[in-house]
Amino acid sequence: MNPEDLVLLRRARDQMDRDYAQPLDVPALARGALMSPGHFSRSFRAAFGETPYSYLMTRRIERAKALLRRGDLSVTEVCFEVGCSSLGSFSTRFTELVGESPSAYLKRDHADGAAIPACYAKLYTRPVRNGEAKKGSPPVA
Repeated sequence: MNPEDLVLLRRARDQMDRDYAQPLDVPALARGALMSPGHFSRSFRAAFGETPYSYLMTRRIERAKALLRRGDLSVTEVCFEVGCSSLGSFSTRFTELVGESPSAYLKRDHADGAAIPACYAKLYTRPVRNGEAKKGSPPVA
């Protein structure tokens, strides 16, 4: 992969990090990276180890976990707040990455994590990226 493509792919990844709540799709991201959608998806996966969709959903679930820990929004409100348009797809992906449903995560006590500095909490609560939560393993804060 040439350095110019890597720069464009990083810009697309930065856009997903920044605009995760906006309606982003692969064709639009590919246009911004001056690539066809297929080439963009293959190149993104080669550069970052996961598909653009998977990366974007990880960002959304990461933000959803923070909003659910706050406790002032319902699961449906959080779903739409992070840019998902389907509660079913959001709940399925959340459960795959976190190991428990968004409703169960919302109901759980998160007080023991309140004393952890935000920079460490972000690392500790980051969703699993390249794979699903293992069945039978304890949920991640």
